[in-house]
Amino acid sequence: MHSVLMILTGATSWTQKDGMRRPSGFWAEEFATPHEVLSAAGVTITIATPGGKPATVDQVSLSAQANQGDVAKTEALSAYLDKHEDVLKSPLRIEDLDVSEFDVVFVPGGHGPMQDLAVDEAVGNALSTALADRDMIVAAVCHGQASFLSAGDATSWAFKGRRMTAFTNVEETQVGLAANAPWLLEDRLRDAGASFDAGAPWSSHVVIDGNLVTGQNPQSAAATAKAVLDLLASRQPR
Repeated sequence: MHSVLMILTGATSWTQKDGMRRPSGFWAEEFATPHEVLSAAGVTITIATPGGKPATVDQVSLSAQANQGDVAKTEALSAYLDKHEDVLKSPLRIEDLDVSEFDVVFVPGGHGPMQDLAVDEAVGNALSTALADRDMIVAAVCHGQASFLSAGDATSWAFKGRRMTAFTNVEETQVGLAANAPWLLEDRLRDAGASFDAGAPWSSHVVIDGNLVTGQNPQSAAATAKAVLDLLASRQPR
């Protein structure tokens, strides 16, 4: 049976350019949808955060407005989170895990990863190890790719030259958060050396580059998980 290490943010806020701490966390759809798709395929999932901090959902992601007015969808997301409440409250510590024991490292988004995963050494080490092993898969959705920035520095970045997508500057501007953001994810990834591939705003857009799978936004969550399953189909479980 294949196994996934799902790394979630432990942050509850995102510090803005003006110093304000905006409530944040992981984005509901970007956790729930991949978790459900992978689980339904028989994949075992281990959830971890930096320091084992509780994984907190961004409440905005459970609003009807953030889900195209689809109340049934928000209710389904809330119910799924309630179902997995215990593991979200008490995830494992990423520092204690051997990433080589897993087939996949998957990082859901939300603005929380911009606060902690982007600068966490243990997360960076895990991603670097996984990416270097061509038998493993690294996947992330939306702002989950902020975690990639922790995998090295300006002189030696594990993801340099890799083709990827993530939440774009245009999308960040359209949700009204770009102006007060301390930095924009697309800019940081490009500056670090990524080959950035932006799809149309709010469309499902997934980029596969060898053992790296990235989805652009919440709308890409299901397709990202399915792309991971397609790659796993040709790999033997660890």
